[in-house]
Amino acid sequence: MAEAVALLAEFGDEAKVLAGGQSLVPMLNLRLARPGHLIDIARIPSLRGVQEDGDGLRIGAVTTQRDIERSELVARKYPLLSEAIRHIAHPPIRVRGTVGGSLSHADPAAELPAVAVLLDAELTVVSKRGQRVIPAQDFFVSFLTSALAPDEMLTEIRLPAWPSDATWAFSEVSRRHGDFALAGVAAIVERDNSTVTGARIALFGVGATPLRTPDAEAIAVGKTIGDDLWRDVAASAAAALDPPSDLHGSSAYRKHLAEVLTLRALQSAAAR
Repeated sequence: MAEAVALLAEFGDEAKVLAGGQSLVPMLNLRLARPGHLIDIARIPSLRGVQEDGDGLRIGAVTTQRDIERSELVARKYPLLSEAIRHIAHPPIRVRGTVGGSLSHADPAAELPAVAVLLDAELTVVSKRGQRVIPAQDFFVSFLTSALAPDEMLTEIRLPAWPSDATWAFSEVSRRHGDFALAGVAAIVERDNSTVTGARIALFGVGATPLRTPDAEAIAVGKTIGDDLWRDVAASAAAALDPPSDLHGSSAYRKHLAEVLTLRALQSAAAR
C-alpha cells in the first residue's frame, strides 16, 4: 500500500487507481478518462476482506461485489447490503467489480453509494500525507465526483452497528436488469411495536449524488405505521427532488418513480 500511495503522490492527476476495472475501463473506452498511468491495487491483500468490528463491519476497498454477495456475515448483519449487491449489473461484473471502486466512481445511479449514505458508512482514505475518515454523506460531491484528492485512494469502508428493531427494503427501476437505475430507493424503518421510532430513506438515480430525505424521514417518527403515513412520507421525499432528464426518462417521470418506489419500500420494510 505504501508503494501505491507513493505512486499516487508522484503522478497525481495523471494517475488513476485500477481495482476491478468495471467502471474505469468503460470510461477509458469512451475517452472520458485518459490517465497517463494506471496504479493496480487489486493484489494488495490488506485491502480485501470483510471483518466484524464490534457490532459493525469493516470492508476492504478491493473486496469484490461477489464476495459481499456470498458473505454469510454480511447477509446476517446487513441483509440490505446483500440485496442491493444483487442489483448491480451481472455476475461476471460483480466477480471483478469492487466495493471501493464503485464508491470512488461516485455514479449517482449506482446502488452502493446510496447504501453507504443510508447506513452512515465511514470511508477511510489514505495518501502520502496521512489518513482521514470521510462520512459517506460528505464523500459524494457531484456526478462522478467524490471528495477524494488526486493523491488519495479509498482503503476501507466501515459500517456502524445495524439499528436494533429495524426492518429494510431495497427497490429500483431500470430499463433492463443490470442497467443503471432510472430511480431507486433503500429504506430502513425502526419501530417499537406499531410506532415508528426512526426512518431512513436514500434515493439514487434522481440527482447528482445519492440523496437522504431528512424532512420526509422526520414525518414518520412517532407515528403509527400505516399506508396513509407512508404515502405522506413518500410524497414529501419526492417533493424535495429535482431529477435530471435524459433520453431514458424525463425529470417528471423520475420524480414519479421515486415517490412510487419510496412508498413501496416503506410498505415492504414495515411488513417484514
